Amino acid sequence: MTLRLGTRGSTLAMAQSTTIAEAVRARTGRDVDLVEIVTPGDRSSAPIPQLGVGVFVSALRDALLAKEIDFAVHSYKDLPTAGAEGLVIAAIPTRADPRDALVARGGLTLNELPDDARIGTGALRRIAQINALGRRLTAVPLRGNIDTRLRKLAEGEFDAIVLANAGLVRIDRGGEATEVLDPLLMLPAPAQGALAVECREDDAELREILAALDDEYTRAAVTAERALLAELEAGCSAPIAALAEVAEGDEGPEIYLRGAVFSPDGGFALRLSRTGTLADAAEVGRALARDLREEGADNALGVQHDPHP
Repeated sequence: MTLRLGTRGSTLAMAQSTTIAEAVRARTGRDVDLVEIVTPGDRSSAPIPQLGVGVFVSALRDALLAKEIDFAVHSYKDLPTAGAEGLVIAAIPTRADPRDALVARGGLTLNELPDDARIGTGALRRIAQINALGRRLTAVPLRGNIDTRLRKLAEGEFDAIVLANAGLVRIDRGGEATEVLDPLLMLPAPAQGALAVECREDDAELREILAALDDEYTRAAVTAERALLAELEAGCSAPIAALAEVAEGDEGPEIYLRGAVFSPDGGFALRLSRTGTLADAAEVGRALARDLREEGADNALGVQHDPHP
């Protein structure tokens, strides 16, 4: 039986879905057809923070629940932190490079950009970290798929743009990055570079097929990052960043999680880290979120808590 894989129609989404489709075909010998789904986010040119978390996801999930498709591939950072009833993330394949990339006119790096340079980006997280550099750089909101963003840069609307390096690489335009940004300078969004392969919870056969694509280390890292995000009660539009890495410790693999919270103007920047075991990935994320709150993260998030509940 042919499997139906739902995907958005952008170049990046199609590239990501094609990779997963080929992996499923190679493992099972089954045909996989790509089914294009148009989401509300694709129809709107409004800024992402205005559209809200999950704007690129809801239509795909609706199609899954309606059994119009059998599974879907998402950029994991686009998913709301709350799961969808009746659906399950059956696989998180090996993560691509999670870092952000700068593409600048003239081949410049971030340090080489002149004062008053205009940097286009669609993420408040990136805008906040650009502002936090303390330089005379102007961060300008930017929407559109990767091709559209690169075209606007080439046409001179911006001096540079910042976007996920994984996206550039997946559409074979990684060579256009003039600098891949060190996470110490630009900490990525939680789950950036990771894919989420989602299917119906009651589809046991397909869940077993997709489970073969799952990467243990990537799942642990993404679980920690998204647990931090959920604990801070924020979505992908909030100025929150996180990156978990798995390294060999004294007693086996360990997670090293870095998290940061920023005010949109960059005037408040708080960075902390925690370590833990892979089995405790979610708790590592929640614990780091609590650490950030104790150090004043709510000052940036605009959330006030009664100190004497």
